[in-house]
Amino acid sequence: MNEYIENTAEHHRGSNHPDGQLRVEYVVPSVEEYRALRKEAGLTQITEEAAAKGLPNSLFAVTLRIGQELIGMGRVSGDGGVFFLVTDIAVKPSHQGKGYGRKLMEEIMAYLKREVPAGSFATLIADKPADRLYAQFGFQLTSPGSEGMYWRQPGGV
Repeated sequence: MNEYIENTAEHHRGSNHPDGQLRVEYVVPSVEEYRALRKEAGLTQITEEAAAKGLPNSLFAVTLRIGQELIGMGRVSGDGGVFFLVTDIAVKPSHQGKGYGRKLMEEIMAYLKREVPAGSFATLIADKPADRLYAQFGFQLTSPGSEGMYWRQPGGV
């Protein structure tokens, strides 16, 4: 696992939740929590095998919790030098519209500004309408100069 994630378990009180008990942690969630949050948030389902392989290889991860409940998360993966991929931005539907997606992106942008070398790229695939949130943080469409593409292994969940 990335040393930054292992060695940072900072906690912050947030003001977006009525009881002020929002905790921001710089750790990857468990495989079970990750898969459950993705499902509840309507993201593509990931197999247990894929999650177990991928999560420990995160360059950066941020989770939001109220009490013990995981309500949101985001990650950055990539090679750590040239390419950085912002992924897994997810907030439970019952907590959406409260600024938690923005909070996740603020934490991710702080990491990117600190760690991405000059001239390197941070990319993401934006589901609509979340593209509007990412644009507020300086992310731009690649078209018409280039188009984002993907390939997915058949099967899975």
